[in-house]
Amino acid sequence: MTTKTKIKQTAFRFDEELLALVKEKADAQKRTLNNYIEILLLKDVGKIPNEETKLAIAEVMSDKKLEEITDIDAFMDSL
Repeated sequence: MTTKTKIKQTAFRFDEELLALVKEKADAQKRTLNNYIEILLLKDVGKIPNEETKLAIAEVMSDKKLEEITDIDAFMDSL
């Protein structure tokens, strides 16, 4: 299953010295500036779950009786 992420171009204003430091850090990690900033934002904000994950979380949190899986191999064979 592949998920296509929508990318939106935007502009930010940064202090020149800060931007230079961030570029150095990105270069040191062999990342683009865009990728480095995106990684920092993801670490701070976290990944927002998709609709399928939200439904799975709701199912677990509900009072619905879910089957407990004690043997993963047997479960996989049953699929």
